[in-house]
Amino acid sequence: MDSAALARLAAEACDDRRAMDIVLIRVEEVAYLTDWFVICSGGSPVQVRAIARSVEETLEEKAQRRPLRLEGVSEGRWVLLDYGELIVHVMGVQERHFYDLEGFWSHGELHTHQPMAKTS
Repeated sequence: MDSAALARLAAEACDDRRAMDIVLIRVEEVAYLTDWFVICSGGSPVQVRAIARSVEETLEEKAQRRPLRLEGVSEGRWVLLDYGELIVHVMGVQERHFYDLEGFWSHGELHTHQPMAKTS
């Protein structure tokens, strides 16, 4: 699975837990640390942890990938899941506004997440 597909899979996992404002930023041309960022918000520490857990479980199940680093779970304000070529930031609304990662990485290629239609 290439890094773009991994980023889309992570975004879908965020969407499964009703994450807000999911964006994907392709940074492989402007950064050496990763190819993609997925950034989203949760409305509470409980939701932030649930979104992060969804990403972790989905990527392990569907891509056989575990994070190289996982930080911030106990606080539930900003969880970072580092997969090497993909870094997922699950942030509380205030933290996301304050740190403005989208603005900092604005020279990357921004993609808004379009949820896939769910079948019931």
